[in-house]
Amino acid sequence: MFRCMAVRASSSVRYISSRHSRLIHFCPTIGTARSLKLQPISGQYIHPRRMFSSSTSDGAPDDPAPHLNEDSAIELISKDGMSPVSIPDVMPIVPMLAINRYPLFPGFIKKVDIVKDDGLKALIRRQLSLKQPYAGVFVKRDDENKDETVSSLSEIYSTGAFVQIIEVRDQGSILELVLSAHRRIRVLDPVEDSQQNAVMGVNGRRANKGKKLTSATPPKTQAPEKAEKSPQEVDSVPGKPKAADRKGIILVRTENVTAEPIQRNNETKASMMAIVQTIRDVVQFNSLFGQQINLLLHPSQNVIDNPVYLCDLVATLVQSAETHELQEMMEETDVSKRLSIALLLIQKEKTVAKLKHDINKDVEKKVQDHHRKYLLNEQLKVIKKELGIEKDEKTTILDKMEERMKKLKIPEYAMKVIKEEQQKLQFLDPHSSEFSVTRNYLDWLTNVPWGHMSVENRNLSRAKQALDDGHYGMKDVKERILEFIAVNILRQSTAGKILCFHGPPGVGKTSIARSIATALNRQYFRFSVGGMTDVAEIKGHRRTYVGAMPGKMIQCLKKVQTENPLVLIDEVDKIGGAGFHGDPASALLELLDPEQNANFNDHFLDVPVDLSKVLFICTANERDKIPGPLRDRMEMIDVSGYLAEEKLEIAHHHLIPQTRRETSITDDQLQITDAALDTLIKQYCRESGVRNLQKHVERIFRKAALVIAERQNPVDGSTSKAEKAEQAASASLVENSSESPSLSPPTTPSQPTIIVSNDNLQDFVGKPKFTSDRLYEVTPPGVVMGLAWTSMGGSALYIETVLKRPVDYNSEKEGTIEATGNLGDVMKESVRAALTVAKSTLARVEPDKKFFDKSHIHIHVPEGATPKDGPSAGVTLVSSLLSLALNRPVFQEMAMTGEISLTGKVLPVGGIKEKIIAARRVGARRIFLPVENRRDFEDLPDFMKGDIDVRFVAHYDDLFQHLFN
Repeated sequence: MFRCMAVRASSSVRYISSRHSRLIHFCPTIGTARSLKLQPISGQYIHPRRMFSSSTSDGAPDDPAPHLNEDSAIELISKDGMSPVSIPDVMPIVPMLAINRYPLFPGFIKKVDIVKDDGLKALIRRQLSLKQPYAGVFVKRDDENKDETVSSLSEIYSTGAFVQIIEVRDQGSILELVLSAHRRIRVLDPVEDSQQNAVMGVNGRRANKGKKLTSATPPKTQAPEKAEKSPQEVDSVPGKPKAADRKGIILVRTENVTAEPIQRNNETKASMMAIVQTIRDVVQFNSLFGQQINLLLHPSQNVIDNPVYLCDLVATLVQSAETHELQEMMEETDVSKRLSIALLLIQKEKTVAKLKHDINKDVEKKVQDHHRKYLLNEQLKVIKKELGIEKDEKTTILDKMEERMKKLKIPEYAMKVIKEEQQKLQFLDPHSSEFSVTRNYLDWLTNVPWGHMSVENRNLSRAKQALDDGHYGMKDVKERILEFIAVNILRQSTAGKILCFHGPPGVGKTSIARSIATALNRQYFRFSVGGMTDVAEIKGHRRTYVGAMPGKMIQCLKKVQTENPLVLIDEVDKIGGAGFHGDPASALLELLDPEQNANFNDHFLDVPVDLSKVLFICTANERDKIPGPLRDRMEMIDVSGYLAEEKLEIAHHHLIPQTRRETSITDDQLQITDAALDTLIKQYCRESGVRNLQKHVERIFRKAALVIAERQNPVDGSTSKAEKAEQAASASLVENSSESPSLSPPTTPSQPTIIVSNDNLQDFVGKPKFTSDRLYEVTPPGVVMGLAWTSMGGSALYIETVLKRPVDYNSEKEGTIEATGNLGDVMKESVRAALTVAKSTLARVEPDKKFFDKSHIHIHVPEGATPKDGPSAGVTLVSSLLSLALNRPVFQEMAMTGEISLTGKVLPVGGIKEKIIAARRVGARRIFLPVENRRDFEDLPDFMKGDIDVRFVAHYDDLFQHLFN
């Protein structure tokens, strides 16, 4: 690998390489180099007693000092005597040195290190031993190529420089060379070492005899025998590798590049003056550029008189040019074109230097402005402090805290901690990290609303009105809130409570919490724990951590600024499990425990905070997924789904008015009939909640808004989907509508009212999703309809029981039973228990029938993709098995639910309201319920209990009596 740097050969005192710090003196009077500690070249030293001068191949000789003549030459003094050596004008075969990036121009010096290529090192050492310290330097085409030699001449540019090795430092593994370029040469082809043996013999005689050779004088053929070496002797030079061992080209044949004559005209002078002026401009932007020029310029050289020297100087100076641009300068022989290239290069350098100068100036200006502003602010602070106008930062912070503390009733234990931290803050430097931590801690301590409570509403009628305005139904929730207010009225104090609303999605569990906060006149704060896995979200971080913060409850108190807010903790059934960051469900135990939250300890504050006056309301979809200890600390309130009648009222009183406000569509522009709403509820939105119903209502209003907007701004020449919807809606306009004759007519003939009815409902919301309420219109033997509870509400659950093959009573094999339908473990156990009860019941009814002993039965519960589990299908399974065994269909409009025991007892189940809703939806008229669920049925509204025959059974025999009637 080569490490290079170029310097002008005729300078005074210059550095060759900053890495090597080799200081070389250049004598202006002789134009050659003299080292303070010069490495001997074959036992000889450079001596300045005789001078040399040779013209470059550019066509313009380097003008030497006036007292020098053309016969001057470098003289090498040997130990035995003087032997002058001149630089030959023609030397066709030279070692090749391949360098990167920057070409070496005539008249300049470059330092080259040969590190890896042993063959090249040996060749250079041999050249030096033969008194031929010359080489050719060429630039590689690939700047990323770090090899010291090339395998093909196509890897280098063809034009390079003929150089003299003026100094050598041989360190064994590294050969350091200082090269001085004299003229430009062009490489022709690679040469093997054997082709140069004769030339080496001639050069050896010339070195020993000290005869001056020129290009016109042929070499002498006679020399002392001591200097004569045969090819075999040359090949036996120590350290010389064989030709077969070399991988790259190290020896090439070259020719001199002849420059065209200089035409000294006005154009040439103008170009040179432009280059010189541009150099002066660059120096103004970059002072280091000027120092580099001083380093390279010859003291006695007039740049303006030598265009060749000026071009070479520019090519050596510029740093922003690409390799091919510099090589173009090296290869060009026409001086005028070289001047044009040089002008372009220096102009590019000027642009880069100006840009760097502007960037540095802008940065320096910003730094100075910032520093000046900082100094002025500090001086202003000192002046204000001396005049008593303003206090320092610490005093200001402490005063603000004291002002906040005057409005609070801080308990003694918290005040003690605050005072200690304030005293600590006074001794800390404002710029230290500890100061920021302490200040942040004091901010949180003084922002907690110690002793500050909002005035609670104790007017029952006003609270009831607020609850009814926000939600329809939800009798249990509203009664519980009114009871809470009544207790506070009797106690004459404010207290907290922990409630949990559980039910299917979309029934208003989260939204009613805000209505409760309005009814109680309490501040409202909500956060969700769904998917939470970090205890620090609830209990806070330790103050030792960077960026530590308190938990959600302390953040809540700071935001609401009262000690008695209503806090809604959403999705407690979906809280994350125990992990690396702890178990958040266990952290909620302290927060939601009435006996512990009076002294809730946050990790960040590390001071007890009273949360006993907070009303906590939690929401969940599935009660069983709430952790047991957490569920035990909360009062569970069931928020069940809505009937079709309730959904209709909710749509009229809440959903449609809210959507009208959001879309700005009035009653005169859009009307939805009750029949359309009833169809929408039964065939599109069967779920227990009203969230999906709200989406469909919004969809209807959006379609209508598009129709109305296109009426006002018609699009010419196009028929859009909105126009098609308008045509469908126009079929039910108020003037042609027979369904709603009582609706008011449109205000203007151009804007008729859009009536959404059953006839055009599909144009607004698409095709219905539920076309049939029942899976079986007539149930065959072995099929019985049960009732199930899901997180989305209640649903009808059919049990299908069939024989795999006809019963063979003569077979010795026992009967089998198979259950499918994505059943859980509990339901699979219910199947086995139901088979036992069915066997015992059949044995009592028909003792001689051995149906279950020899039959192979398959039980399936559609739909197969829906997971099913739980014991409530026990009586349904028994009824299905008996219906198959007796080959009799059950009563068609019948549904049942209840857990069965092995003795036939019917045990209570949950979700009675949802199951009654599902039974009414599918048209079941007779419903069998466990006798212990009578209280749940009696709590239902009267309109839910009408039109159905509910029969309560304690034993399966009571149900079996009515199974087939």
